[in-house]
Amino acid sequence: MTEPSPSPLDRPSAPRPGEELPVHALEAYLHEHLPDYSGPLSVQQYPGGHSNLTYLLTIGDRQLVLRRPPFGPEIKSAHDMGREHTILSAIHPLYPRVPQPLHYCQAPAVIGAPFYLMRPVPGIILRASPHTSLDLSPLVMQRLSTAFIDNLAAIHNLDYQAAGLADLGKPEGYIQRQVSGWTKRYRAAQTNTIKTIDETAVWLAAHMPPDSPPALIHNDYKYDNLILNPDDLSDILAVLDWEMATIGDPYMDLGTALAYWVDPDDLPELQALAFGPTALPGGLTRRQLADRYAEKSGRPLPDLLFYYVFAIFKLAVIIQQIYARYKSGHSRDERFARMIEIVQVMGAASQRAIQLGRIHQLGEAP
Repeated sequence: MTEPSPSPLDRPSAPRPGEELPVHALEAYLHEHLPDYSGPLSVQQYPGGHSNLTYLLTIGDRQLVLRRPPFGPEIKSAHDMGREHTILSAIHPLYPRVPQPLHYCQAPAVIGAPFYLMRPVPGIILRASPHTSLDLSPLVMQRLSTAFIDNLAAIHNLDYQAAGLADLGKPEGYIQRQVSGWTKRYRAAQTNTIKTIDETAVWLAAHMPPDSPPALIHNDYKYDNLILNPDDLSDILAVLDWEMATIGDPYMDLGTALAYWVDPDDLPELQALAFGPTALPGGLTRRQLADRYAEKSGRPLPDLLFYYVFAIFKLAVIIQQIYARYKSGHSRDERFARMIEIVQVMGAASQRAIQLGRIHQLGEAP
C-alpha cells in the first residue's frame, strides 16, 4: 500500500507508463533555447489531469513545468499548445493568477508533440481525496467556495480586448455551435448506446437560449484547476488548464463550474464521483454559488437549467473521449478503464435536472 504523502502540496512522481518524455532530446533542446537553465535534466509527472499532460522538469537547481497534449489522436481544438501559451501570455499582465509562460515549442520532433514551458506555482490543489492534514472545516470551506465563485466572476469581468484576445473566439452563435459541436464529438467518440445522453442532446438542441454579452471564459473551472495558498486555502494563487478558454457566453462557463459542483443532497451516484470536496459542510451550494456570481459579476441571472444541463452533457462527452482513447489503446492509464460508467451517471444526472426543472436539490423526489 502506498504511504500518504507527508505534505499536502501537489507532488509529481515518475511518469506513468507510456507517458514518458525523451529526456536526452528535451535536455538538448532546453540547453539551446533556454540557456539560463543549465545542468542535467530529470522529469516527473503530476498525477492529476485527464487531458493535457503536465510534467515537472528539474534542470540543475531550477525547475520548469511542461505541458503537452495527450498521446494518441489529437483533438485539435482541445489540445492546441500554442493557443494555450498565447492565452497565458496575454492574460498574465492583467490577471496574475495564472502561471507565467516562458517558451513555446511548435516542432513535434523534440518530444513527439508541441509543448510549452511555464514557471511552477507551488501550492495546494484540492483533488477528490484531499490530504488529511488540510483544515477543511466549515469556515474554511465557506471562505474557499466564496473565493472560488468570486474569482470566476473576476475572470469574466477581465477586459479581454485590452489583453489582445478579441479574436480568440467567435461569440456570435456561440451556444448553437457548442451544442452542435459537442454532439458531433460525442458521436465520433461513442462506444456504447446510452439513452439518457441521446435524450439530453435532443433536449439541448430544442432549448437553446440567445447568446449573452461575451466574456473571457475558462471552460473548465473547478477546484482541481486552482492552486491555493497553503497558509490560506481561500487565497487562489493560480488558475490552471486554459486550453479550452475562449470568448463566449459567461453563463456557459458558470454552468461548467456548477456541473463539477456536487451538492450534499445530490443523488448518491453523482456524489460518488467526487469531482472535489464541494459537498463538505460550510461550502456554498450550486444555488448559492449562482446567486453569489450574480452579485459579484453584476450580470442578471437567467434560468440556469440549460447551462447546467449542457455542461453535464459536455463533461460526459469529454469523459467519453477519454474512455474511447483508452479503449482504442492510445492510453494505458488504468484510471480510464471505468469511465464509461461516469458517462452513464452524467446522462442520468442531466435527465434528472431536466425532469425536475432545476439545478439544485436533485436528490429530492419530484
